[in-house]
Amino acid sequence: MSQTVSPHGGISDPALITLVNKLQDVFSTVGVNNPIDLPQIAVVGSQSSGKSSVLENIVGRDFLPRGSGIVTRRPLVLQLINRPASGQSNGVENEVSNSTDKAANVDEWGEFLHIPGQKFYDFNKIRDEISRETEAKVGRNAGISAAPINLRVYSPHVLTLTLVDLPGLTKVPVGDQPRDIERQIRDMVLKYISKPNAIILAVTSANIDLANSDGLKLAREVDPEGQRTIGVLTKVDLMDEGTDVVDILAGRVIPLRLGYVPVVNRGQRDIDNKKPIGVALEAEKNFFENHKAYRNKSGYCGTPYLAKKLNLILMMHIKQTLPEIKARISSSLSKYTAELDSLGPSMLGNSGNIVLNIITEFTNEWRTVLDGNNTELSSTELSGGARISFVFHELYSNGIKAVDPFDVVRDVDIRTILYNSSGSSPALFVGTTAFELIVKQQIKRLEDPSLKCVSLVYDELVRILTQLLAKGLYKRYPQLKEKVHAVVISFFKKAMEPTNKLVRDLVAMEACYINTGHPDFLNGHRAMALVNERYNQSKPVQVDPKTGKPLPGGTPRAASPAVPEPESSNAGFFGSFFAAKNKKKAAAMEAPPPMLKASGTLSDRENIEVEVIKLLISSYFNIVKRTMIDMVPKAIMLNLVQFTKDEMQKELLEYMYRSDTLDDLLKESDFTVRRRKECQQMVESLSRASEIVSQVQ
Repeated sequence: MSQTVSPHGGISDPALITLVNKLQDVFSTVGVNNPIDLPQIAVVGSQSSGKSSVLENIVGRDFLPRGSGIVTRRPLVLQLINRPASGQSNGVENEVSNSTDKAANVDEWGEFLHIPGQKFYDFNKIRDEISRETEAKVGRNAGISAAPINLRVYSPHVLTLTLVDLPGLTKVPVGDQPRDIERQIRDMVLKYISKPNAIILAVTSANIDLANSDGLKLAREVDPEGQRTIGVLTKVDLMDEGTDVVDILAGRVIPLRLGYVPVVNRGQRDIDNKKPIGVALEAEKNFFENHKAYRNKSGYCGTPYLAKKLNLILMMHIKQTLPEIKARISSSLSKYTAELDSLGPSMLGNSGNIVLNIITEFTNEWRTVLDGNNTELSSTELSGGARISFVFHELYSNGIKAVDPFDVVRDVDIRTILYNSSGSSPALFVGTTAFELIVKQQIKRLEDPSLKCVSLVYDELVRILTQLLAKGLYKRYPQLKEKVHAVVISFFKKAMEPTNKLVRDLVAMEACYINTGHPDFLNGHRAMALVNERYNQSKPVQVDPKTGKPLPGGTPRAASPAVPEPESSNAGFFGSFFAAKNKKKAAAMEAPPPMLKASGTLSDRENIEVEVIKLLISSYFNIVKRTMIDMVPKAIMLNLVQFTKDEMQKELLEYMYRSDTLDDLLKESDFTVRRRKECQQMVESLSRASEIVSQVQ
């Protein structure tokens, strides 16, 4: 690779360009996008700019389809490969031939990548094959496709070079062209020239204002500084008398780092008259050598110089980007190899063994996640069994503790219950019946949060199931995933019935028998003593108004039982019913109303009785809450969580391990089959690409 080409000629080492050609071929054989941004020269320009003529002059042959409208409807990857003519040495000078065209030449031929092994010596047939292959992809209408056609031309008269001919830019749809044809072509061209490793060959007619060049406008969108754009000025011979492109070549109009090259193509009449390209190239040479504006720089004008310059630019660009290409190929190969491994082979073996192994692995993972022995433990969030523990010890525990019996039972309600429980004779002591009635009502309130706890644990089990089934193995076998999900969900629901029943029974047990002999329970005597103590402490002290000193007997003794003063006429349960203003009604002895409710404020005695009842309720209800906080999680663990750990494998085997359905369960998804094929193709292509680039030191 020590040989290079000068602007005036010389021999170019084609090894690097040949290497990129091989890489292009490798990735063109797979039906997926090329992950490697390969160096290439993309040819852009409007439909009337003369792109086709430039490419044919570089090749030295007529081979591109011609006609009105969009002729190039698919990208054409044109790989030019210099080969010595028959009987010539490898040191043949790589210049574009000035000889006349021939219909067939054993030293020149073309090959298409989609027809491997077939050589086209007749370049008219190459044109026909390009048209046929284009129509095979996009039909006979004016539609376009981004799928490239790869053509390789071997000739002693070309320089080793790779060009991508793109559809010509257009503004207005013509005939049966799609209405959005401008956007379609623009998007396709941008896809190619936006790649950082693409050299942009912008073809522009010299007889129009350079600022209006569609090719240059689009190139400047992706390469605003003009670092990787080279301009080609066609139709220089058609400019008005006294005008030239010298200022453009000098970079005084729109400067490009790679500069401009003026060329002279055959006109439409020359093409119709089948003027040989060799003759046209000779005429181009004479034009630049004899034109007063160009003769001093004729060595930098014309198609031969353009071909040599493109060859040099491409070779140097490949040299610069080769290390990056190697690294990209290596990283892409690792990525696709890992994905292919995760997808696994198409069939692991006997379907029965596969299903059995999957069931065994699933149940082992299930136990592992619940027990917290998973090797993939998260450091950022709770998972598996830890979330169930959170439900028990945070959500359920706090939910039960938040149940306050006196949110729904007011003091006046307790007084009513006390009166109702004593029957026709006023009670002498605090009634046990009232206490038990209220406690049982409040214990039943614990059933809803307890059943809610069961539901929350069920949700966590479903969550774990979903996470386990999200692994790649189950994406691979969608019917197996669906079956496992259905069987396990049904299994959960079956376990929910005895779990809910046991929880309801726990609540019913507590409500069924009020154990006032519980060692932690505050008994009636102790409750009465506490209330009396509070009552006496809150009673105001009698003082002498003259001296301000407490009167004898004014300070109540804590140990003495409080004796409430006689109730006033309007105090007590029926206070307002027998109020003074109702004396006439009282004298009439009218029947009581249909609904008789408490209407008076609580008397001192009633206050004491209510407070005693509240103390007893609080004491016993707290005992029950502690019991439920302890027992409900145990019930759920027994009948739901532990049950699934013990019986999961048996359940899956019973409903899944059936010989008539095993093959259906292991039917892979279309995505898995397609993705495995894509990954296999990419791994094969990247492996070949890695071998190719490894040969270059």
